[in-house]
Amino acid sequence: MITAEYPDSAEVTIDMRPVLHPKFQALADGISEFTFANIYLFRRTHNYRISRLDNELFVITGRDKENPFFILPFGLPDENIVAELFHNHHVMKAASAQQAEILSKMGYTACEDRDNFDYLYSREDLVNLTGRKFHKKKNLLNLFVRNNEYQAKPLLEEYRDDALQILERWNQQHDGSNDFFAAKEALEKMWPLQLCGGIFYIDEQPAAYCLGEELALGESFVIHFEKAVLADNSRGVYQYINQAFASILPEKYKTVNREQDLGNPGLRQAKMSYNPVDFVRKYKVTPG
Repeated sequence: MITAEYPDSAEVTIDMRPVLHPKFQALADGISEFTFANIYLFRRTHNYRISRLDNELFVITGRDKENPFFILPFGLPDENIVAELFHNHHVMKAASAQQAEILSKMGYTACEDRDNFDYLYSREDLVNLTGRKFHKKKNLLNLFVRNNEYQAKPLLEEYRDDALQILERWNQQHDGSNDFFAAKEALEKMWPLQLCGGIFYIDEQPAAYCLGEELALGESFVIHFEKAVLADNSRGVYQYINQAFASILPEKYKTVNREQDLGNPGLRQAKMSYNPVDFVRKYKVTPG
């Protein structure tokens, strides 16, 4: 239960999942932050806390470094509470297009938050890689397939230790990462959080994994974590992971959400190179 009523707040704990998960699952916009697993796993990164506004609405507040913010995944409260939230927390993040439109009419300033747009890809495109726009990706995939013995498996609990080994080696190669602890906890708690994914072996050695969940009313699958250990024989491994995992996703998932680029130029180029079919647009809202 979530008993803290705004302005009081509580830490996000895993026993809140039975209340919050169904509410997140009922959201149609497909914003990658708006899953219980994401909020829970990044609760320390963003200093998330949660408060009840009424019987149906909750506000999640946070702080990045010294910058306070709030998000309203399940809808906007009345104008007086909205004004209080802006007064206390200054910025609303991850606002949907509909929320941004309503808040603009109320006199607030809503701006597209391009660095946090989610990239949406056609699942079918990722499986088939057909056409000139995927020519380079298909070549790299074929190169990997020709040069390696490989195997893809569902990321079941029996393979968790292998996935943790991949994560540790990946972290060493990247001199530490902002999402290491969240990624580690995601593997440790993938069953209670109901996360699923795939694990990939090269020459019978664990080499890569991805982990995520469904969103957008079950029409999209979001990949929260994707890690691969780079080696001499790993050229094309990311193309292989993308294609192999998309090929085992049920056809009900029309799109794969690969989250945001956070304004990183290299990451933006890599994500754009896979020809997204759309974006999940998010807005940052501030007082007018």
